[in-house]
Amino acid sequence: MKIFLIASILIPFSSPTYAVTTKMFKVLDTCARYRLNELNANEAMEKLKLKSQNTSQVASKEIVGKYCSVFTPNEKIKY
Repeated sequence: MKIFLIASILIPFSSPTYAVTTKMFKVLDTCARYRLNELNANEAMEKLKLKSQNTSQVASKEIVGKYCSVFTPNEKIKY
């Protein structure tokens, strides 16, 4: 009975919510650093784990810009 009680108390604390918020924070942090020019497009693609068949700088900027625009609530911000 004690084991069941302890398990039922600990289950809410082991939810994957923490992992999701941590991943979201990392994406937003990477996009912000890219926007502030702390990262170039290739470094941002590496951190965001994006793959590109075309390795040109222009294509990389376009891919990162589109990806980061999904996480930006303000539509007027251009990457």
